[in-house]
Amino acid sequence: MQGAVPGARTPEQKAAERPWEEPGARPFIELDGIGKRFGDFVAVDGVDLAIYRGELFSILGASGCGKTTLLRIMAGFETPSAGRVIIDGIDVTAQPPYRRPVNMMFQSYALFPHMNVRDNVAYGLKKERLPRAEIDDRVAAMLELVKLGEFAGRRPGQLSGGQCQRVALARALVKRPKVLLLDEPLAALDRKLREHTQFELANLQDELGITFVVVTHDQEEAMMLSTRIAVMEAGRLRQVDTPKRMYEYPGSRFVAEFIGNINVFEGRVTAAERGRVAVECADAGTVLQAETSRDLAPGRSASIAIRPEKIFIDKEPLPGGEQTTLRGVVWDFGYFGNLSLYQVRLASGKVVLVSAQNRRRSADRPIDWEDEVYLSWDAASTILLED
Repeated sequence: MQGAVPGARTPEQKAAERPWEEPGARPFIELDGIGKRFGDFVAVDGVDLAIYRGELFSILGASGCGKTTLLRIMAGFETPSAGRVIIDGIDVTAQPPYRRPVNMMFQSYALFPHMNVRDNVAYGLKKERLPRAEIDDRVAAMLELVKLGEFAGRRPGQLSGGQCQRVALARALVKRPKVLLLDEPLAALDRKLREHTQFELANLQDELGITFVVVTHDQEEAMMLSTRIAVMEAGRLRQVDTPKRMYEYPGSRFVAEFIGNINVFEGRVTAAERGRVAVECADAGTVLQAETSRDLAPGRSASIAIRPEKIFIDKEPLPGGEQTTLRGVVWDFGYFGNLSLYQVRLASGKVVLVSAQNRRRSADRPIDWEDEVYLSWDAASTILLED
């Protein structure tokens, strides 16, 4: 399933479909004040969340943040200590899993090793006692969709990790659920296969139009797959947003540091006017600026953050005086083929991470260890953080 799927929506059509921005849009899944306690431990703490029909929605967080517990509450495998779960307008909080219009794909895939691919996919339909002809038709169509028709007679032990992942996906989708819940669906795959399968999963979801809710700890996976992301910490949602806004406009320091790499300079506000704030940062040895619509009083603490790829690095300062420019020495760097990551130590001792694309083919290093370099960026590229 490489490339675009026939019949799938174009990027322009997808961009136009933003029901979460429509005041009157009705959520397909609503979590209303969901809480879950295990004894004295609070796993989920007052979560309110709206997910819309056809979304590929990701819940992202570190281990122990409550994301899998939240997914299991949606599936009906856990009963919330407080709150309601509403799916397609129906309160399903008290309903068992088999009565909910959802299916769940587990991290381990949970395939039956003694059954072949066809029987694994057909298992749920046989349990529902559907007619044999209907089972055969639906299984064949699903195996064709996930490109496993020629492997129907093989057992899981004869398949690769990516193929097992697709068998588990086909088994979950063949029952035609309204919602598919996926718990770390790609965690068992190696990096290259995981990257390839991300595209397959996104294309398949787009073709079927089923609402997917994915739990993952992998930031890149969530950014690539999702229409929107919910970042969790200690049982609470810290921010719910599109991947681009989550990365470029994080709502808190926690989210800024959790999503990707970022450099943070602590300081105090010295001035704020005409949509721009100036923050005196000792580690930078100068005043840094950021664009903001917030009205900040001079003297209050604030932080200026800048992503590594927004910084231009060179042995000579950029001409002109509009951008911020800092001087430092290359402390360390790593070469990753398509890009290089530099750690630059400033005079204050602070180390700044810089990402630079390797646009020219060369075995030589234009910038090396202990080189004196200049770091430059625009105020529009910085992020103002207040917590």
